[in-house]
Amino acid sequence: MRALFALNPYIWKYKRQLMLGILFVAISNLFAVYPAQIVRGAIDMVGDVLKFYSIFSGFETGQFLDGMLVKSLILFGALVIIMALLRGVFLFFTRQTLIVMSRLIEYDIRNDLYDHFQQLSLTFYRKNRTGDLMARIAEDVSRVRMYLGPGIMYTLNTISLFIVVVTTMIVVNPELTLYTLIPLPVLSYLIYYVESIIQRKSERIQAQLSKLTTFTQEIFSGVRVVKAYVKESESVDKFTEESDIYKEKSMGLAKVNALFFPLVIFLVGISTIITVWVGGEKVIYGSLTLGNIAEFIIYINLLTWPIVSIGWVTTMIQRAAASQVRLNELLEQRSEIRFPESDEEIKTAALEFKEVSFTYKETGITALNDVSFQIKPGQKLGVVGPTGSGKSTLCAMIPRLFDPHYGEIRIDYQPIQNFSRDHLRQAIGYAPQDVFLFSDTVAGNIAFGKPEASEDAIEEAAKRSSIYDNIIDFPQKFKTIVGERGVTLSGGQKQRISVARAWIKKPRLLILDDVLSAVDTKTEEEVLRNLRTYREENPEVAVIMVAHRISCVQDSDLIIVIEDGKITESGTHQQLVENQGYYARIYEKQLLETEEV
Repeated sequence: MRALFALNPYIWKYKRQLMLGILFVAISNLFAVYPAQIVRGAIDMVGDVLKFYSIFSGFETGQFLDGMLVKSLILFGALVIIMALLRGVFLFFTRQTLIVMSRLIEYDIRNDLYDHFQQLSLTFYRKNRTGDLMARIAEDVSRVRMYLGPGIMYTLNTISLFIVVVTTMIVVNPELTLYTLIPLPVLSYLIYYVESIIQRKSERIQAQLSKLTTFTQEIFSGVRVVKAYVKESESVDKFTEESDIYKEKSMGLAKVNALFFPLVIFLVGISTIITVWVGGEKVIYGSLTLGNIAEFIIYINLLTWPIVSIGWVTTMIQRAAASQVRLNELLEQRSEIRFPESDEEIKTAALEFKEVSFTYKETGITALNDVSFQIKPGQKLGVVGPTGSGKSTLCAMIPRLFDPHYGEIRIDYQPIQNFSRDHLRQAIGYAPQDVFLFSDTVAGNIAFGKPEASEDAIEEAAKRSSIYDNIIDFPQKFKTIVGERGVTLSGGQKQRISVARAWIKKPRLLILDDVLSAVDTKTEEEVLRNLRTYREENPEVAVIMVAHRISCVQDSDLIIVIEDGKITESGTHQQLVENQGYYARIYEKQLLETEEV
């Protein structure tokens, strides 16, 4: 229960709905008890009238008793109907307060959780699976809502109804009350026991469903690979195997559920039998009336669901507490990257790395080791090196997706930590190596970083990244839906849309991380030519280009070669060619490949 204390601020926020809900529950239960007393009065009256009816039958008094009985029964029936209607009205008000309160809190929790996810760094997402995060924001929040809504409502209903009904029963006859209530605690415990079994089986079924869903998602996402390797049959067999496990677990749960209602009916029936048996003896001896027995039977039926709900609510609370523990674990996570609340904007794209080192904690791999370089506004930095040398890590550290463990990064001649998140990242246009496109229109993907961009600005960015002609050939042009993760586009098209997305922001610092690896030479030359034109038009813009092709970086003001996280060479294209190092070897190899073509 301690984990659920985290919900107190949300409950306090909607305390008005909670207090009204408590009031409506109490009133609705009063209207549930009164009909039993009306039925008792009606039955006792009928019994009294029948005693005299045989005596006065055929006389005027008998006719009078007959008319009085009919009118009284109509009145009693009308009162019962009125009580039922009033109870229904207040039950409606109860749900409109408590259930609506739970939905509002669910809305707040889910939004707060999503907002919290947005504040966490990439390290958090590297350690947590996407499927698990989705389950927590969907399933765990829903379980907490069940505690806040039905859980609280049925708990309040059980407590208030139990107090009202048992008090009334004791007033009528304490001894019969004791006998009548004997099976109900047993019923509650058995329900709790059965619910515990149901919970365990449900958890296993949910885990198997998650496994089945994950398998299906992977197959659908990698359907090209499955078809290319002719693995359809194997995937069907694997899916059938997992489905069979899910079916077996579901059938086991169905068998347990089949015991639930027969068990409830059996124990309620025992209470009814005890009431009739013990109450009948008291009627014979004159200490109770037939109306009291009918009244007690109604009370037993009123108490059945509240007693049954004890086990159900207890299980619900346990599940909610377990889910809240999982949610609290996420909410307690804090990003190791902290941004200040600063109004200072980045005025120039001067960038400097001073002895920067970074190691991935998850793997222990040192991505950067004592890296230092400096570029001025208007300059272009070329970054080359073998795969896994730390080039992408270097790019990710500039918008502070990661922070260095040692050393300092400065931008606009100040430590990068001096700028707020928005001001820092708005000054940077970043096209990462791992291109991700949303299931949206082409225009929506290009304008992702600048939603207010006009159609002309979107088209201009597309032209600069040499994707405009391809888009015009699409059936819906810029309104074409690219599909999940851009599955309907080629690798080169996705890369160029990513470049356009970075370009449209008109940033002070443009970072292009190996974004031309999937385009042909002609397209590459066109993009590079547009980039040179853009730099001439905007002399204050600095560019960082990571590439494996020397042709992409040879016009750079400074080129650095990174190997195993260290800068092994730096200089201009001509200087590096003369050094006869890694850069010169790659350049000569690519020249030979070009000549052979």
